[in-house]
Amino acid sequence: MYKEWTLIGALTTSGLPAAIYALQNSLLQISYKNLDSLTFSMLNRTKILFTAFFTYLILRQKQSVQQIGGLVLLILAAVLLSVGEGMGKGSSGSDADLILFHGIIPVLVASVLSGFSYSLCQWASQVKKHSSYLMTVEMSVVGSMCLLASTYKSPDGEQIRKHGFFFMIPVLTNVVGGILVGLVTAHAGGVRKASRILRNFVNM
Repeated sequence: MYKEWTLIGALTTSGLPAAIYALQNSLLQISYKNLDSLTFSMLNRTKILFTAFFTYLILRQKQSVQQIGGLVLLILAAVLLSVGEGMGKGSSGSDADLILFHGIIPVLVASVLSGFSYSLCQWASQVKKHSSYLMTVEMSVVGSMCLLASTYKSPDGEQIRKHGFFFMIPVLTNVVGGILVGLVTAHAGGVRKASRILRNFVNM
């Protein structure tokens, strides 16, 4: 892998998805604070629809009629639940604006970015035959550089400076999760992976 590795190839296959993930995570952090857990989780699952859309644009992979029907039903369920929760929570105009602009819109933008990045990762692993392990390392390096700037003024940055980098347990879980997601995306594709997660969530 080292002999075949090039900086241009790494930036092409891993650089853009890593930068997108960094922005996506920042948007999700904003939404966490302004949405209840059910609304956030259901809106976050709309990334399945965007994954299917970008997979078609980038890889030309079409979904069957049954898959499209299933996606539409899942998205309708997510939207209906989210609208109901959002209306129940927003008792005043200012509360409704806060939920909309600092909760719903950021998580929807993050879902669009998630679908785009999933498709790029699937293209890199299935078309370019880029190793999932190598891609995880490359994305970690690029993503870390993108996020380092934000740690200077963020609460997370304060905690890291005070207690050390590995004080943040999500750092460790994301490392393991990144490798597993890469393997699943390479073998099953982004749409099937995201659909399985949503089905498990609904069954709960």
